[in-house]
Amino acid sequence: MPRPWLERIDTALADWQLKRSHNVADLRRAARLRVPSPMFHYMDGGADDEITMRRNSRDFDHHELMPRYLVDVSSIDTSTTVMGQPVSMPLILAPTGMSRLFHHEGELAVARAAARAGTIYSLSTVATHTIEQVAAAAAGPKWFQIYVFKDRGLITEFIARCRDAQYHALCLTIDLPLTGNRERDLRTGMVIPPRFSLAGWLDFALHPLWSSNYLGSPPFTLANVAHRVSGPAGDMSTLVSYIASQFDRTIRWNDAAKMIEEWNGPFAIKGIMTAHDARRAVEIGANCIIVSNHGGRQLDHAPSPIDVLPEIVDAVGGRAEVVLDGGVRRGTDVLKALAYGARACMTGRCYLYGLGAGGEPGVDRALSLLKSELERDMALLGVRRVEEITREYVRARTRI
Repeated sequence: MPRPWLERIDTALADWQLKRSHNVADLRRAARLRVPSPMFHYMDGGADDEITMRRNSRDFDHHELMPRYLVDVSSIDTSTTVMGQPVSMPLILAPTGMSRLFHHEGELAVARAAARAGTIYSLSTVATHTIEQVAAAAAGPKWFQIYVFKDRGLITEFIARCRDAQYHALCLTIDLPLTGNRERDLRTGMVIPPRFSLAGWLDFALHPLWSSNYLGSPPFTLANVAHRVSGPAGDMSTLVSYIASQFDRTIRWNDAAKMIEEWNGPFAIKGIMTAHDARRAVEIGANCIIVSNHGGRQLDHAPSPIDVLPEIVDAVGGRAEVVLDGGVRRGTDVLKALAYGARACMTGRCYLYGLGAGGEPGVDRALSLLKSELERDMALLGVRRVEEITREYVRARTRI
C-alpha cells in the first residue's frame, strides 16, 4: 500500500486539482497528469484516425439553441425518468470497461458517486468488480451492459445474477462483433500481452501513487468472467483473450429478441446509428434505443450520434425511449439532445476523466459540474422542466 505521507500529498494534490477544474476539459487535463500514459490513452483514444471520435463532440457545434425569454425560471427541475426509473438529471453513466486502470477503486467509486448524484450507473461486462460487489457498494439504480456471447449459458448466468442483485435494466451493446483498431494502444503497448516501451515503463515510475495502489490492491481481473477461465484469475492475457473469443459475429436480431424475452424487464439496445436498426430494435421489444458509435472506438468515419439523432427519434415515433451516447461534454450538449427528442444522454469519458483525476471525489466533481451547467443552461434557454424542451429550442446551423 502507499506510504501514508505519499497518500496525504496525493490526496491534497487531487483536491487542489479538482477545485481548479471548472469543466470536463479541465478534468481531462488533470487525469492526463495523474494516470500513466498507456492507461490515459486507452481511456482517451478512438479507432483508426479518430475522426468519428472527434466528430462526436464537435458536431454539437453544428446545432444551436434558440432561447426564449421573459419566462419565470426561478425554479429549475432537471429530474426525469428513463425506462420508468426516476433520475435527478437526464444523464446516465455509460458502461466502460476495466475502470481500475484509471483508479484503484474502479467501478465501486463510480457506482457510489452515481448513487449520490441520483442517476443510473451502467456496469460493463468487462468490469473489474462483480455484479454483486457493485450492487452492494451503492443503492442507486443500475443497468448491466451485456453482449451476445457465443456461450449463451454465460448470458443466462448474467441475467440471473442481475435479477438477483436487483439491477433495473439490461443494456445490450451490438456494435462490437470484434474490437476496433485502436492505434494509440498499439503505440503505447496497451495490448494483450502488454508491450510497454522504455518510455512507458518510465511513465509508471513517474506516477508512484497510481503504481503503489495498483500493486497494493487485489489482483486485477475481469471479475464477472474470471470463473469461466481455467488458470489464475489474475491472468489478464487469458481473460482478455477469452472475452475477445466470445464476441459473436453471427449475432442476429432474433438473438437480441431472445435476450429481451429471457430478461422480461426494461431493456436497452446500444449501438444504434440508423433509422433502420432503430425500427428493428423496437419491433423486437426494446424499451430504449441508445444512439451510439461506441465513443468513436469502433468504426471510424461513422456519423456522430447528435447528427443522426433526429431521424432516429422520428423513426422510433415514441414507441421506445431514445438516449444519446457520444461526445457529451457540456450541459448545452445535453439540452440539444433533449430538444431533438432524446430522453437522456449517456457519458463515459466525462466521469472517467474525473475518476482518473481524483477517484470517487473526481466522479462527484464531474457529475456536479455537468448538473450545474444543465441547471444554468436550462434557465438561460427559458425552460423550467426537462419535458418543456422541444425542437422549437434547437436548429441545425448551415455548414460552410
